[in-house]
Amino acid sequence: MINAVQGTIGANPAVVSAARAMSHFGEHALGWVGIAAAGWLVDKPRRRQWAGVAVGAVGAHAASIVIKRVVRRPRPNDPSVQVNVSTPSKLSFPSSHATSTAAAAVLLGRLTGLPLPAVLVPPMVLSRVVLGVHYPSDVLAGSALGAASAAALLGTEKRLASRRARKHDH
Repeated sequence: MINAVQGTIGANPAVVSAARAMSHFGEHALGWVGIAAAGWLVDKPRRRQWAGVAVGAVGAHAASIVIKRVVRRPRPNDPSVQVNVSTPSKLSFPSSHATSTAAAAVLLGRLTGLPLPAVLVPPMVLSRVVLGVHYPSDVLAGSALGAASAAALLGTEKRLASRRARKHDH
């Protein structure tokens, strides 16, 4: 599958350059933290939600790192796979980029009302395979973990808001 992706769209230098840019943006969830910080600065009424985007992306990223260290699956290592970006770790499962992107996309989508998971997750997931640093199962598992992490955060926020409302009513 990696060879098929790299042999088709991954053969285009512009695609590889875009994938590298996405890789740098997503490293350690920092791009998502930057977007959340910008939102926090300009959208004062919804600062809590913007902070939630940062917390959700970083928390999901941290969860993926823990799982990587437990699973210890090595990155693709086949002479036919071209690795097009450096990575901070030799471990691949799950993809931390896919995890933090899915979490951020769900939370940003909820905040903006836009279908951001459908727009943001596929390019990041595909970029990790184009770059030769993940198996398809790595990015699929990362996407699921990120979405689940975001759902857990949203559920927690809802419960806390309900408690605050009950306290306020009493």
